[in-house]
Amino acid sequence: MPSATRAWYSCSCEHFCETDNHTIIGALTVNSAADGFDAAQAQVEAWPIELDVLRRAFRQIDSVTRSRMEVYLEFNIPRMGRRIDALLLLRSDKPHLLLLEFKVNAKTFDAAAIDQVTDYALEMKNFHEASHGADIYPILVATDSRQTCPGFHLGPDGIAKTVCVGAEGIAGAIKQVVYTPGHVVPAEWAASPYKPTPTIIEAARALYNSHNVEAITRSEGSAINITQTSQSLLRIIEEAKATRRKVIAFVTGVPGAGKTLVGLNVASLKEETDDTHAVFLSGNGPLVKVLQEALARDEVSRTHVTKSAARTRVKAFIQNVHHFRDEGLKSSAPPSEHVAIFDEAQRAWTREMTSDFMRRKKGKPDFNKSEPQFLIECMDRHADWAVIVCLVGGGQEINRGEAGISAWIDAVHTQFPHWHIAVSDKLIDAEYDAGKALERIRHRPAGAGAVTELSNLHLAVSMRSFRAENVSNFVKALLDLDTQTAKADLAVLTAPKDESNPTERYPIRITRDLKAAKQWILQQARGTERPGMLASSKALRLKPFAIDMRNQTDPIHFFLEGKDDPRSSHFLEEVGSEFDVQGLELDFAIVSWDADLRLPEGSRDWSYHDFRGNKWQNVHNPQNRAYMKNAYRVLLTRARQGMVIFVPEGNYPPDDSRRSAYYDGTYAYLKSIGIRELLCATIDKGYGMPAVS
Repeated sequence: MPSATRAWYSCSCEHFCETDNHTIIGALTVNSAADGFDAAQAQVEAWPIELDVLRRAFRQIDSVTRSRMEVYLEFNIPRMGRRIDALLLLRSDKPHLLLLEFKVNAKTFDAAAIDQVTDYALEMKNFHEASHGADIYPILVATDSRQTCPGFHLGPDGIAKTVCVGAEGIAGAIKQVVYTPGHVVPAEWAASPYKPTPTIIEAARALYNSHNVEAITRSEGSAINITQTSQSLLRIIEEAKATRRKVIAFVTGVPGAGKTLVGLNVASLKEETDDTHAVFLSGNGPLVKVLQEALARDEVSRTHVTKSAARTRVKAFIQNVHHFRDEGLKSSAPPSEHVAIFDEAQRAWTREMTSDFMRRKKGKPDFNKSEPQFLIECMDRHADWAVIVCLVGGGQEINRGEAGISAWIDAVHTQFPHWHIAVSDKLIDAEYDAGKALERIRHRPAGAGAVTELSNLHLAVSMRSFRAENVSNFVKALLDLDTQTAKADLAVLTAPKDESNPTERYPIRITRDLKAAKQWILQQARGTERPGMLASSKALRLKPFAIDMRNQTDPIHFFLEGKDDPRSSHFLEEVGSEFDVQGLELDFAIVSWDADLRLPEGSRDWSYHDFRGNKWQNVHNPQNRAYMKNAYRVLLTRARQGMVIFVPEGNYPPDDSRRSAYYDGTYAYLKSIGIRELLCATIDKGYGMPAVS
């Protein structure tokens, strides 16, 4: 039979039992080739064994169940770049899915394979629209094992714990699925939209491998389509080239709205051989390192080139902005790229910071330019045309010396008046701190470049969490001490996803017990979902809990290594600071809240402190206070699926640096806005939930 929308082969169970292997394997081979996939010899040899195992299992189940079951072979999971070996759909009151991953000629079940089939179940539940309300049963089959099905433990979200069976255990697993006959239409179910929300690492991999952005994003509610913003930028680039103009464009967006994804998308659409070749530049060192390493590893695994060759190619796509700047210092020639995309452009350095760095590190005592001015100057060296895209976040400045977006606008206004300017219509909002600079360029003199406002250059809704889109709003209200708004946002975040899935949309807990926090987060993360520990870089009195923020965490290991590597976030031993994780994501996070940012009981404002020597010092500088508050804004918006906030009890006497008063007010405030307390937790390999108040 012809391939279904997402599978290389599909048919009814009854038809499958009557069809010979030659016919099915022929269809699998043809459809795999049509998808551009060259089936490896090992795969071709495995198919007959899998088909025989399935046919034998189906003949052991009752005829009624067989008549209500559809079979899908090699079912596509686009975000993972993998296919489910066999997916069985029971036509019932709602979809019941059995996902089978085969390990042919295997007798044992390894942890990575269990995680793999668990990931398939999570993908179907979260991203396949017709499967949101489905009951899903992941099954790992080691064909030479004698393991029978131990019984399914169906979680409250409708995903069962993965079971491991041998070939003869498949029929028993199918028989244990309880369903009510209904009228699910297989063709409609299979054709249902698949709407993933990838992590930035997954998105970079997909775009780098020439997938279009529509295939890896989803559009929900009032979210402005990332594709529209990308297309606006592509039009600006093409028009600049056609009219031989120089243009600087500013893209704004809330944290996690997809600004970086837009930049990566535009860069990926411009081939290196094209004269509109674009480069994605970031001053976020950890982000660049992680993305470069992830793409290089992926390139090696796909093409078998050397790691060195892969890294060289990747660096033409993603670079550290400081390397780009240093190349501009070495030569007065224009850069090879006509299009430069600056991520988190508001973090570029002020004139004072840049001049000091150039004097101390580069031996240039007379350098007197801000980083934005010098970067524009580098692109202005092109004799014909050039485009700069500034991706602008609001309220995330965490380093001293960050110039903000007004430095870019002022540099264009005073030094490069011939440049045209395209701005998001939200750039005037207070959080971008660019209103005064924009006002100065409203009435540019004759001959100066035009200023154009485009609504498509703003991304309004956070897409970091596919479970909840207003995490950023909640965190803003929490940090602004806007209790009523925080309560309302929290109620939406933690509400059940829908009637068929009573689990919380985005669970948030608070606790004073770090062990309980770790146990809770390990319960939440399934498959290869990534948990991790976070804390402010100034959280220096968490050392009694083995959290030493003076130790440097390697973000490559933290974000890329697996469950078997103690350096990875999975072990909950390494701790990421705001500098390590800005722009990157975890699935579930423990945010450890120290006394650097505290809310004294009865106070109406935060109290800011820096630990020096053996005691906390008050921080009075308004800019430094803003950095400290923004550090927590970054930490509290890293988790895609849920988080637990750990606030220590304090220990005074004898430790004067950890007085209970430093922590109690913060904990009371978090509790007052409705965050549920995590009282205790016991690791449960099934789906038992820890106690909450």
